[in-house]
Amino acid sequence: MSDSWVNVAQRLGADLHLELAGRGSRRAALARALREAVRDGRLTAGTRLPPYRSLAADLGLARNTVADAYAELVAEGWLVARQGSGTRVASRAEPARRPRAPGRVPPRPSPPVHDLRQGRPDAASFPRSAWLAAARRALNAAPNEAFGPGDPQGRPELRRALAEYLARARGVRTTPERIVVCAGFAHALRLLFGGRVLRGPLAVESYGLAFHRAVLAAASVRTVPLTLDEHGARTTELDGLKGVRAALLTPAHQFPTGGPLHPERRVAAVAWARSGGGLILEDDYDGEFRYDREPVGALQGLDPERVVYLGSTSKSISPALRLGWMVLPEHLLAPVLAAKGEREAWTGVTDQLTLADFIDSGHYDRHLRRMRQRYRDRRDRLVATLAARAPHLTTTGIAAGLHAVLHLPPGTEHAVVKAAARQSIALEGLAGYRHPAAVMPARDGLVIGYATPPDHGYGAALDALCRVLPPA
Repeated sequence: MSDSWVNVAQRLGADLHLELAGRGSRRAALARALREAVRDGRLTAGTRLPPYRSLAADLGLARNTVADAYAELVAEGWLVARQGSGTRVASRAEPARRPRAPGRVPPRPSPPVHDLRQGRPDAASFPRSAWLAAARRALNAAPNEAFGPGDPQGRPELRRALAEYLARARGVRTTPERIVVCAGFAHALRLLFGGRVLRGPLAVESYGLAFHRAVLAAASVRTVPLTLDEHGARTTELDGLKGVRAALLTPAHQFPTGGPLHPERRVAAVAWARSGGGLILEDDYDGEFRYDREPVGALQGLDPERVVYLGSTSKSISPALRLGWMVLPEHLLAPVLAAKGEREAWTGVTDQLTLADFIDSGHYDRHLRRMRQRYRDRRDRLVATLAARAPHLTTTGIAAGLHAVLHLPPGTEHAVVKAAARQSIALEGLAGYRHPAAVMPARDGLVIGYATPPDHGYGAALDALCRVLPPA
C-alpha cells in the first residue's frame, strides 16, 4: 500500500489525520496508524474516535475492518470502548518521549518579583468588557468587503474615528485621508526610514529609547543628539546641524526625563523645518496622561505639512493590540503607502474595527479618564513614599506619563541597579537611555515605572525599591 495522508471528517466536527502505510492487511495498516498517532501525541488521552461506519466510509474500508482494528487496540490498552460514549484513547496510553535535540537549551530567566520598568501599562486594567462589546458591535456593522484583503492605509472607520478624536483631544489638524494605520511607533520608523521615505541623518534628543535608535541604525540612519535641559530639547541647535533634514522629538512629555517642550522651542523647531524644507517627527507616546498641568497640544497643530504625528495604543490601552497611526503631510502619503505594500500585513481588520467603535462609543475617553486617575494615584503613592523614606533624593518628570525619574548621587546608578537585580527588582537606570554621542553631562538616576505592578504588590515593590536606594 502506498503512503497517503487521509483527512477524516468526524461526525463531531473534528479532523483526524492518519498515515496508512507499510505492508500487511488494511486492518493492520489502520491499527498501526492509530498507534503512531497516540505515540506522537496527536491523539491525546480521552479523544473520541469516529464511529466505525464514518471512518470506514471516509477511508474506503469495510466496516468490519475498522471494527477489528479498534478491537485490537482496545485489547492492547491503547483505546477504551464504553456503551454510549464511543471509542476513546485510553488515559494510560501516554505518547512516547521524544528524543532531546542535541545541545542544551538555555533556561529562560525567571520573571522579577517586582517590575518597575517604564513603558508597561497596567495589564490588569485592559477594558475587557467594553472591548468585547465594541468588537461585537463593530463586527455586526462591518460591510462584507472589510473581510477581504486589507487596505494598507487602514480601515476607513478607524481613520475617521482617529481624525475626530485627535482633533478634539490632541489638537491635531488632519483628515482621515492623511492617516495611515500601522502596528506601532517602531513600525512607523521602519516604514519611514527602512522604506526610504526619509533618509538620515536624523536629529534626536540626547536621552531616548535605545530600541528606537537600534531600529534607525538597522536602516543605516545616523542619529545626531540634541542637548536636553529642564525645558526639553534645545531645538535652536537644529540650525547648526549640517545635512540634518528631520528631527525626532517628544514634545508633550520628554522621554524619559519628563517635562513638555518649552513653547519657544516648539516654535523654533517648526520654523527650522519650514525654512529648510525639513520635517519634525512627533512621538506622542503618552500625551493623554497628564496630572498636574494643563494639556499640551500636539506640535503637529502648528504646521501639518512639516510635522509627522505618530501615536499608538501601546500606553493608552495595551501594547498587545499592535495598533498605531501616522498623521502625514500630503507629500508623504503616497511614498509611505508604497513602502507599506499593496496589502495590509501587520494590523488585523477586527482590531481596527473594534478600536473605531471603542472611540466612537465614548469608551476610549472613559477608559483614559479612569486610567488617568489610577496612574495619578500610583504616582502620588510613589512620590509620598520617596519623600518619607528618601528625602535626600529628587524626583522629576512626575506631572505626566507613566514613570518618574529619581535622581541619584553621581557614581551610584550602576550599583543601585545591580542591587535591585539581586533583590529581583526590574529597574532601569538613566544610562541606558543616553545617546552614545551625547555631549551633555551624564546624569545618574533611575527611571521608575509605576504602572506595571499589581495593586496587591505595589506597596511591596516600593518598599523593595527604598531598600536599595543610597543613604543620605
